[in-house]
Amino acid sequence: MVYNNEIIGKGRNEVNETKNATRHAEMVALDQVLAWCHFREKDWKEVCEQTVLYVTVEPCIMCAAALRLLCIPFVVYGCKNERFGGCGSVLDVSSDNLPQTGTSFKCIAGYRAEEAVEMLKTFYKQENPNAPKPKVRKDSINPQDGAPVIQIIGGPPNEETETIAHLS
Repeated sequence: MVYNNEIIGKGRNEVNETKNATRHAEMVALDQVLAWCHFREKDWKEVCEQTVLYVTVEPCIMCAAALRLLCIPFVVYGCKNERFGGCGSVLDVSSDNLPQTGTSFKCIAGYRAEEAVEMLKTFYKQENPNAPKPKVRKDSINPQDGAPVIQIIGGPPNEETETIAHLS
């Protein structure tokens, strides 16, 4: 996040290591901006109204809403977020008429987009040590009488149990 040609907040996605779904790069950077304002005894709202966010991927709906509430006027991003984008890919939180939800903001999409995509590809090729272990499912359950079946997998993470209930 840049204010008066000075980087006042940086962030990266910390969701996996903190196990906190709100720790997107934008939120981490916003924390730093608010701390910067506090340290320098600046009015955070005034600073936010003059701050530009540069981010690799289009902000998600949650982050776009937060940026709007904090009155960030301008966002520059690399590639679109086709699954969760809040600046036009899924919803246009950035510019839709949403009364009492802060101020709309302008976006420049596609800034260094190829580089952004390559960074994401590199990130997703890495093994994530914090990701939950996938649950193994049986391909099919065929009861002898042909009755419908529910398969329930549950229990504590280290002691998963499996229950098969025939519906009849």
